[in-house]
This record gives sequence, C-alpha cells and structure tokens, in this order.
Amino acid sequence: MTRTTTDLVASGRINANGRNGRAASGRGPVRSFARYRYERMAKAVVRLVIAGIAIVSIIVGALFALGRAAHWGPFAPGIPEARYSAQSWSTIVVNRWHRIPDDYPAPELTRLANGQQVDSRIYPDLQRMFDAMRADGLDPEVTAGYRTHDEQQQIMSDKVFLYENQGMSAKDAEQEAGRLVAIPGTSEHEIGLAVDLNAVGASDADANQRVYDWLAANAWQYGFILRYPDGGTDVTGNQYEPWHYRYVGADAAKDIHDRGITLEEYAR
Repeated sequence: MTRTTTDLVASGRINANGRNGRAASGRGPVRSFARYRYERMAKAVVRLVIAGIAIVSIIVGALFALGRAAHWGPFAPGIPEARYSAQSWSTIVVNRWHRIPDDYPAPELTRLANGQQVDSRIYPDLQRMFDAMRADGLDPEVTAGYRTHDEQQQIMSDKVFLYENQGMSAKDAEQEAGRLVAIPGTSEHEIGLAVDLNAVGASDADANQRVYDWLAANAWQYGFILRYPDGGTDVTGNQYEPWHYRYVGADAAKDIHDRGITLEEYAR
C-alpha cells in the first residue's frame, strides 16, 4: 500500500516542513545562515586581535631595546644610578641626572636634639661646626636632615598639589615642582649627607643671613660645602640654596672651596 505524505507526517517520520524527523532530532537544531556568518566573523576578529597584540608587542619591544641602547625617546631608560663605592662614600654625586644606587646601604643615623637625623659619620664634624658657630654668637639648627624616600615623595606630591590648585595642568604642575623639589630617589637628603641649616626658628631673615654668611666662609673647614652655589644651576641642576650644605670630607671640601667649583666638577 502506498503511504501518502500526510501519513508520514502523522507517523512522525517527516516533520511539517518536509524534513526527516529522525535526522533532525539526531543532529540538534539547525543553525541559520546569519548565525553561521556571525560565528565566522567573531572567530576572524579574535584572530585579528591576537595578531595585532603580537605585532604591537614586537614593535614596543624593539623600540624599548633601541631606546635603551641610544638613550632617546619615551623608551629610554630611567635616571642612571650614581657611581658609588664604600671608599668614597662622602663624595657620591646624587642629582637630577644620577639617582641613588639601588644597592646604596641604608645609613646609620644619629638623632639631633630637635628630632632631625643625619648619617652618623658626619655627626662629629657637624657638631664641631655648630660649636664654632655658637662661639661666634650664632644660633644654628638643622631644619632638614635625613628623609626617607616616602617623605621626599610626599614633599613632591604636596608641591604638585599646590600648583594644581593654582590652576596649572597636572603636567605643568609636576614640571614646576621638579624645579624646586628633588625628584624622589635623587635627593641628597635621602642619603643623610645633606643638611639644611638656618637660625633657630628660621623666621628671622637677618639671623638666617648671618648663618649663611658664616657657612659660606667657614663650612669647608669642617668638611661641608655649599652644594648649590649661585650661578651653578646648569652644573648642579638646582637653583641657588644658601642653606643647603653637603658633607664631602675635609680634603674634598678644601679642594672644592679653593678651586671655587661644584661637587659635580670635582668628581669628574
């Protein structure tokens, strides 16, 4: 007996759309052409993204390597480390072009009466200098000695915040702050060999000036030098600071004073 299409539909062997019901149920739902095209496109996009990331990584790596070798562009290395040896510890040159070495030893510190701290190796000469200043009728104090990296960073951040509040862009504020505050990691205060010296209270301009005048004439005899002299900005990277003195030791201080040069020039 011949079975009609109607009979086959009724028996379930052919669905209402004319497809074999058993085959359809065995293969699951049939994808539409639109879904198939979408899945192919998604796979193609993923492959393109992966290839793009690989290409960009290769380019960045090549530029980074070239930048480090040639010292140019945004891929240039960071601030180079200062030269350091335990034998010449007192004449290490730390400035905006030479940062504190990663292996620079943490200094042993001596705490002063006002709470400031200095490298213990400079304390005896600092005390001798203060005794001489007091004998000459002055009343000096260390207004800034050793600072941690975090303390230096806070000073920089505060200065940047101040300039931003005055209306500067973040970039301009950071640049301006960098003219007045040492970049963290490049400050002599972080190695404990630098001191800011003022009259006690630091509010009397005349008293401060007398301290500065005495130091300019006599500090070298105790192993200290005026670190940032007037007119030396191009060499030191810092503006004139009559209060900032750096311990370099008796021999180096005498040579620097007699020749009228900076620490950078002495260490060349």
